[in-house]
Amino acid sequence: MRIAVTGSTGLIGSALVRSLRADGHDVLRLVRRPAAAGDEVRWDPGRGQVDTDGLAGCEAVVHLAGAGVGDHRWTAAYKAELYDSRVRGTDVLARALAALEKPPHTLVMGTAIGWYGDTGERAVDESAEPGRGFLAELCRDWEAAARPAQDAGIRTVFARTGLVVSRRGGAWGRLFPLFRAGLGGRLGDGRQFWSPIALHDEVAALRFLLDGELAGPVNLTGPEPVTNREATAAMGRVLHRPTVFAVPAPVLRVALGEFAGDVLGSQRVLPARLLEAGFAFAFPTVDDAIRAALD
Repeated sequence: MRIAVTGSTGLIGSALVRSLRADGHDVLRLVRRPAAAGDEVRWDPGRGQVDTDGLAGCEAVVHLAGAGVGDHRWTAAYKAELYDSRVRGTDVLARALAALEKPPHTLVMGTAIGWYGDTGERAVDESAEPGRGFLAELCRDWEAAARPAQDAGIRTVFARTGLVVSRRGGAWGRLFPLFRAGLGGRLGDGRQFWSPIALHDEVAALRFLLDGELAGPVNLTGPEPVTNREATAAMGRVLHRPTVFAVPAPVLRVALGEFAGDVLGSQRVLPARLLEAGFAFAFPTVDDAIRAALD
């Protein structure tokens, strides 16, 4: 297929592009600077511009662009950047795809399990109602911004991703150096649930969604959510390091500000629709995902 990808330089996007190209797919990368290579198409979501001529003939688009949620302290300015980069960017792209003479068949849009808010000990799947808080509201508006694509008949999938386990980037990537140094430990009381997914399974799931017929929300999380305490123990087991340190909740709140509420919050999210559709996880447990990240 001819597939366009936004966010192609990020952790997930770069891995997805490599995987698609390895199997012979023609991949175009949407970039925010002038296109400098034959596989690049320029877009400028801030100005509402997309080089639609460059997207001609695309059968699918994977939209992964957006400012990193955990990259900076949540000041009012950075929250505005998070919102604009995701909601405005999606709106600009969706309108451009809808306006094409021959729109793509599929739009797979990477969103987040932040949509569910804090679920406590309650396990949720795609049938759950939206949660509360900044991230939940952001995810709601983010997905709603794709409406022009849906109205144009483009099969639109909301790939709600959990914590991607990789040592090369993302939130989990920041944990590996700490744990390797023997400085890793639980965050807060460690009872909050995490919903991790191996990077390999994340890419495989995105490709599964590209090839299939699912539409609407699909959770991209491993089948076995774990508490932060259990994830900490798993890191210690796999890396053969002690995990005696802990970061108290007040310290996290000072360091991270409002974002600490989401770090300390609990998200016990299940990939019900993926499993029902027959997707098989290569690394279903947190131990498996951590070992896979070391390869």
